[in-house]
Amino acid sequence: MNIGPLKFDKPIALAPMEDVTDTAFRLICRRLGADIVYTEFTSSEAIIRNIPKALVKIKVTDEERPVAIQLFGGLEASMEAATQKAESFGPDFIDINCGCWVKNHVARGEGAALLKNLSHFEKIVRSTVQATKLPVTVKTRLGWDDQSIVIVDVAKMVEQAGAKALAVHCRTRSQAHEGEADWTWLEKIKKAINIPLFGNGDVTTPEDAKEMFDLGCDGVMIGRGAIINPWIFQQSKHYVQTGELLPPPSLKEKVELCIEHLKLAVHLKGTHAAILPFRKHYAGYFKGIPNVSQLRCDLMQLNELNQVVDRLYQFLESNSQHVLLAGKI
Repeated sequence: MNIGPLKFDKPIALAPMEDVTDTAFRLICRRLGADIVYTEFTSSEAIIRNIPKALVKIKVTDEERPVAIQLFGGLEASMEAATQKAESFGPDFIDINCGCWVKNHVARGEGAALLKNLSHFEKIVRSTVQATKLPVTVKTRLGWDDQSIVIVDVAKMVEQAGAKALAVHCRTRSQAHEGEADWTWLEKIKKAINIPLFGNGDVTTPEDAKEMFDLGCDGVMIGRGAIINPWIFQQSKHYVQTGELLPPPSLKEKVELCIEHLKLAVHLKGTHAAILPFRKHYAGYFKGIPNVSQLRCDLMQLNELNQVVDRLYQFLESNSQHVLLAGKI
């Protein structure tokens, strides 16, 4: 499959996630097998006003390529100007967020609000496509709610408007992240379009990724499943190719990757700008590990890199000793 000049074979992508897919996390996921990564979704209005926080979000590096900048907005002129600005940052393509369910954004006619006005949705896509030489893709949801699932019409429309690929989170706006993603729509969408289709929503295992490909998807996009398990990209690719499951990462591998990720974040942002936001990752790295509650409490109190690293190695050493003692009993 192609996205403009970019060629992929069953790509598995890291989904754009606010406050998660910063440069450090994108780099970690690329190293662990993600074929495509996306920036956090970024306001077109903030970009055209040169808001520093927004410009930091869309800064990309060569090491993470192929990388897309994801934009959102409800005004054609703002999306055009923001797209031109984003293009100057050198991404491989531009992605339009047409699925964010958050109330504040929807109230401004952004994100999933476009699912209530398909003519305006089309104008946003078409104007963005016309504003850049880069490929433009779209990420959206099934519809506003269960009574207004319009995704097949949306898929045809975005293809006609010039989008080079479509990613569908298989929930409605009203579901937010609740309930189950309805993958039954993926086959219907794929039959309606010729551009590549990425399935998204509830992919948490290699088996899930393979099932999405079996349903006809050209690519798979993983969001929250990557927060819990950044190894899911290499695990899924291996399973899709061989039908064999890789062993889960050991505690040592989890601790070492967590430290690598944190050090990278500190390098990119500085200690104090990195340590506090990084705390959200501890739950993911150590989900399901026995006796981890005290570790997480301790990590939440630490504000220096060396303190965090020391505590993590203490935990690893302590658990290694417990395993040895258990083996002697």
